[in-house]
Amino acid sequence: MKREVTIDWQDGLEFLADLDGHKVTIDADEQSGGKNRGAKPKPFMLLALAGCTGMDVVSILKKMKVEVEGLSIKVEGDMQDEVPKAFQAMHVIYSFKGKRLPEDKLKKAVELSKEKYCGVSATLKQVIPITYDIKVEET
Repeated sequence: MKREVTIDWQDGLEFLADLDGHKVTIDADEQSGGKNRGAKPKPFMLLALAGCTGMDVVSILKKMKVEVEGLSIKVEGDMQDEVPKAFQAMHVIYSFKGKRLPEDKLKKAVELSKEKYCGVSATLKQVIPITYDIKVEET
């Protein structure tokens, strides 16, 4: 299976991306020569990891019949200071909300996403370390 995206240059450093029929504007901030009309490209790597693992975890928990009231996923990326300013590591924080959530099942769902299902994680962990934390808020 092959995946592709297309971006079309608009003006300055602004591009319009077509992601599966959804339009996304990419631009740089004004300090970098852009007009700040869209998101910068590198954070999309963090977003891709968060989205991929989030969908996995929600699907796995549903199959386990675990009902969460909320899930927030934060991905922190540590970047090197010198050019190219590449990510050196990422840290994923899963924040679950619910009543009497079984922490063993939450950990199992995260582990399955991390080790088996999330293609973004599988790709990124070949070049950088990815660490994980789980937080649970009782409601």
